[in-house]
Amino acid sequence: MADEVYQDNVYAEGSQFHSFKKVLTEMGPPYATQQELASFHSVSKGYMGECGFRGGYVEVVNMDPAVQQQMQKLMSVRLCPPVPGQVLLSMVVSPPAPSDPSFAQFQAERQVVLAELAAKAKLTEQVFNEAPGIRCNPVQGAMYSFPRVQLPPRAVQRAQELGLAPDMFFCMSLLEETGICVVPGSGFGQREGTYHFRMTILPPMEKLRPLLEKLSQFHAKFTREYS
Repeated sequence: MADEVYQDNVYAEGSQFHSFKKVLTEMGPPYATQQELASFHSVSKGYMGECGFRGGYVEVVNMDPAVQQQMQKLMSVRLCPPVPGQVLLSMVVSPPAPSDPSFAQFQAERQVVLAELAAKAKLTEQVFNEAPGIRCNPVQGAMYSFPRVQLPPRAVQRAQELGLAPDMFFCMSLLEETGICVVPGSGFGQREGTYHFRMTILPPMEKLRPLLEKLSQFHAKFTREYS
């Protein structure tokens, strides 16, 4: 099962999206003819960001015929999705062609959205890496950063006393003091002994920098309190 919802959101120089289906085809037999693959895409992420519609699709290749029959049966008995979502999904999978009157405007608007996301990705990396105790790899794509944070031993000990993962303790403290909500890295299978949090890069640029600086300042304060 391949989640390819962020295939358009690729920011890092020299990077590009490669679909699982393309890779599978290039591998040739027996993989290209036998490996089952389900590829997912959605209109509620990517550069479209139409979160209220929650529309998407799945493309399946090499599925066992018996399983495909059951999948077809399951889809046949479900309620039809709302018409606006279907229309939007149709537009996403069939964007304006170069010969269409709207092509130039579509390309310009798409580029503005993706360029702004790329700028936010770069800003996030820059601000976090200027903060002592926080390290952030380049945000190559999608709409999240996953910074690593250093937590003092006393903070780790306090978290254990509360029955919390150390990064969960950090994230809850951050939320309670600043109102900033991030997700602890312990929910993503991080390497043992390391601590992270995941945050979105979606806030408007004029709000993102103050948010990043406020978060960095909180980490410095948190570190002083538990050192």
